[in-house]
Amino acid sequence: MTHQVYAFEPPERFVAGTVGAPGERTFFLQARGGGRLVSVALEKVQVSLLAEKLEELLTEAQRRFGVDLPEAPVPVGDNDPLEMPVDEEFRVGTLGLAFDADTATVVIEAIAVGETETEIELGESEEDEPDDVEPDEDLDRLRVRLTPEATRAFIERARRVVNAGRPPCPLCGQPLDPAGHLCPRNNGYHR
Repeated sequence: MTHQVYAFEPPERFVAGTVGAPGERTFFLQARGGGRLVSVALEKVQVSLLAEKLEELLTEAQRRFGVDLPEAPVPVGDNDPLEMPVDEEFRVGTLGLAFDADTATVVIEAIAVGETETEIELGESEEDEPDDVEPDEDLDRLRVRLTPEATRAFIERARRVVNAGRPPCPLCGQPLDPAGHLCPRNNGYHR
């Protein structure tokens, strides 16, 4: 089976963004460069964890390799919406992060949801999978290489995008709906 690798080393623009109203948003990573525009869909929690782990990766790179990091927070940079058309190339199943000490860049790889994950959800056995094939080798992927400054800007924007949704309930932490919220900590009464 053939797979597509969308490599942007470095991209002209790499951002996290959403399409839709709060509560119904679809999250995307979008990369542009070399006349190409690639958008991949992922979950809100994946965007949040990506920002958190990138921050940890930058801190570790500074500690281990002496990388100069920009001061946090970065001034508001790219606050523009996603570029149109937002055509989903694939849905992200796995995110990988690395720091290349030779070039002092961060490598982010978003890998598509694989057939093995679908088979497990459907209740099929893992024994049907051949032993000599890696599960991720035939999956589409988006690979982006960023400078520490661009990584910091991505982190700040990703956090703004995640926090721009529905506010959390002060009691249970679940998102508040405009029509009301049945709070389990309030014995099911509307808040």
